[in-house]
Amino acid sequence: MVATGLGVDVRRSSFEPEPDCAIAQSLGVIGDGWELLIVRDLARGLDRFDQLAESLHISRKILTERLTGLLDSGIVERSAYQDRPTRYAYRLTPRGRALLPVLVALQDWGDRWLLGDGSLTGTNADDEPPAQRLHQLVGHRVPGIELPSTAGTTLDVVDADARATVLFGYPATGRPTPLPDGWSEIAGASGCTLENRLFAARYDEFAAERIAVRGVSTQRPDEQRAFAASEEIAHTLLSDLDLELAAALRLPTFRAGGYERLKRVVLVVGQDRVVQAVRYPVTDIAEAVDWAYQTAIKTRTP
Repeated sequence: MVATGLGVDVRRSSFEPEPDCAIAQSLGVIGDGWELLIVRDLARGLDRFDQLAESLHISRKILTERLTGLLDSGIVERSAYQDRPTRYAYRLTPRGRALLPVLVALQDWGDRWLLGDGSLTGTNADDEPPAQRLHQLVGHRVPGIELPSTAGTTLDVVDADARATVLFGYPATGRPTPLPDGWSEIAGASGCTLENRLFAARYDEFAAERIAVRGVSTQRPDEQRAFAASEEIAHTLLSDLDLELAAALRLPTFRAGGYERLKRVVLVVGQDRVVQAVRYPVTDIAEAVDWAYQTAIKTRTP
């Protein structure tokens, strides 16, 4: 430490985590930007060394060092998928997956305060980074993620038996839990009940074409079940309370009422789990429901 005229300058030449500070201790494990980005890409389903190196544009030496650190800290584990030479697949441990809300919150902060103008919004313009990031999902595979559902079980976000899955993310419904104060003033936040009603009204039409419809929010499973029962929602609702899907697809979020909320988005995913089309921003909910149907019936099965 260096004494100054105003007190004590606590800058150090090297980072030394304070033993009784959880933030400092955490930064001692994942404070490196590369390590956080590796966690981000593992959540996206990139589990091979070469995939990570290509995505991150990082040297093999640095990637090896960072993966070794994540393995040693129990954030990542690996298993061999090839012998002679031995090659490994990497995945997040429960400790690692517990970091996903941190990543999503960091992304939300960056979208709002670094890439945006600081305003709280539940949507974005076509030319803003969150919209560009979402449209880049086309052609990419959705990793296998199972979430609690209104069916009372955990379900894969993509229905393997359907010709296509329409996956729509929405911020929150106002029943049974009241929406936060000021909700109607957040652009793009209102309309979730209407959206679910419109999809429910066309459930038989989607089902006849073997198109699965799955709505996703960050609300608790019991809240979703109560809403589905009161509104007689036939399609499945999935709870991304732990933000696994949000992290995997880098879905844009906004924070309201103490929770991260998904911004309204519609994805059409093929039976091969590849994203076929993205609708974002959603400015006309009724038109977006029709777009989802028309797009999904054109999806070819592999």
